Amino acid sequence: MTKYFTMMIIRVICFVLMVAITPYGWYTWLFGAGAMFLPYFAVVIANVASGAAVRAVAPERAIEAPTSASPSPSVPRTATSPAVIRIAESSTRPPDPADAS
Repeated sequence: MTKYFTMMIIRVICFVLMVAITPYGWYTWLFGAGAMFLPYFAVVIANVASGAAVRAVAPERAIEAPTSASPSPSVPRTATSPAVIRIAESSTRPPDPADAS
């Protein structure tokens, strides 16, 4: 963040010097190029300069798997109970009057 802020201050200074210093000459183009290209370099340097990513650590298991292969006794299964729960979403918008005809 400090590098980016510093480069943006230099950009503003380049812009002010480009406009304020007369007579115009080759240095005017140099200040203009600095004001134009410094934002790109500031973003690239700010993104590259960030520290190396820390390797992710695998989280511990929060829920232990059941030890038996049978389902838990608190939820009895019958032949008619579905094996998959299906959820359907419906629209909360009222129907469009143009579609009613």
